[in-house]
Amino acid sequence: MKVLCESASSTLVIKNSRFIAEAFVVKNQAEAREKLHEQKVRYSDATHVCHCFAVGKNAETCGMSDDGEPSGTAGRPMLDVLKGSGITNILITVTRYFGGTLLGTGGLVRAYGDSVKEVLAVCRSEELVEKSHFSFSSDYGIYEAIKRVFQNYHISSLSENYGSGVDVSGEIWKSESEDFSEQIKNLSRGKSSVVISE
Repeated sequence: MKVLCESASSTLVIKNSRFIAEAFVVKNQAEAREKLHEQKVRYSDATHVCHCFAVGKNAETCGMSDDGEPSGTAGRPMLDVLKGSGITNILITVTRYFGGTLLGTGGLVRAYGDSVKEVLAVCRSEELVEKSHFSFSSDYGIYEAIKRVFQNYHISSLSENYGSGVDVSGEIWKSESEDFSEQIKNLSRGKSSVVISE
């Protein structure tokens, strides 16, 4: 399975109807519903805000909605395309502004399915890997040497706060967390101990 790296969007115009497809990173069903609510508020003037989502290690929890479009013409084709992508922990909304021309059920199925294909084509994704959160503090004198160690690991969401020392936090692949913790401890001669959490 893969996960989204960041939000993405794309727009299709079909017979003057505008379909705005947006993909969001979500960790669970509650986050998906919360984001969907935000989208409905944001696009309160739109004709429809249809959606699909997949969450869980194997995308085992899914959901969708036609949001007033004829049954089976929006949510189902959207979810089918999403499932085929192998991406999880993702919400996709397709916001439609009606252009005055009816597309028919076949036209709607194509329009919503194609909208999801378009946004997935511009999404950056990565393999789903379990990550741990880490944090530690370091003296300025040793921090440059510690920073060089980061290149040997898969670290993301790195945050550095400079005060009397440097407070560091981020995410690391779970499989690398113990080794990383040992490296930091050895480099700092035991002064910096890494706190690892899920």
